[in-house]
Amino acid sequence: MTTAPTAAVVVLAAGSGSRVGAEVNKILLPLRGRPVLAWSVLTALEVPGVDPVVVVHRPGERADVGTALLPVIGERDVLLVEGGATRQDSEQAALAALAPRVADGSVEVIAIHDGARPLASVALFEATIATARQHGGAVPTHELAGLLPRDPTAAPAPGGTGTRLVGVSTPQAFRAAPLLEAYRSAAAAGFDGTDTAAAFAQFAPAGHEVRAVPAGHGNLKVTFAEDLQVAERLLS
Repeated sequence: MTTAPTAAVVVLAAGSGSRVGAEVNKILLPLRGRPVLAWSVLTALEVPGVDPVVVVHRPGERADVGTALLPVIGERDVLLVEGGATRQDSEQAALAALAPRVADGSVEVIAIHDGARPLASVALFEATIATARQHGGAVPTHELAGLLPRDPTAAPAPGGTGTRLVGVSTPQAFRAAPLLEAYRSAAAAGFDGTDTAAAFAQFAPAGHEVRAVPAGHGNLKVTFAEDLQVAERLLS
């Protein structure tokens, strides 16, 4: 028996290729025979219980993104949405497209993923979606080298020297209705966060919390030219 889809995945592809040194959007660069973006989209399409997958593209790039994805996804459906000037604007555009499905209850959880992270696994998507469904929100984290002292002037506490640093990545997942409410409140307040969790943590209704989901170091973000080479080695 197939479980009815109750989650949506948004893949953000409205960035640029400036730091990677490319003349085109970095998510359209080739990675082992596919555009960088295609890896994330294909993974999202394989996550059980997900429909739809939404790709947010830069203004003017709808045709380029569609052309890049069509040979890879075949007849499977992907919704293309035009993004905005900032990450939060692009997220808001995707949420507006999903709002009718949230209102009718067919989408209960929304995961938002950076299209420049082509190595995120199906298992990581599943874990963040399940955690969000239970607690309200979920973000993948990985431990960073080094320690951040609680108080640099204080003596180390017995058995420890500080608080471990963690990095936060995507996919980040959230209960859909509270996420839409949080973004409406964020827009009214003129808030522009660095990621989805920032807006959700500050503006979501009481009773929702963002939980960390352990993720490995392999969830690489393609930012610089050498990252493409690392991603190719990891995929092989």
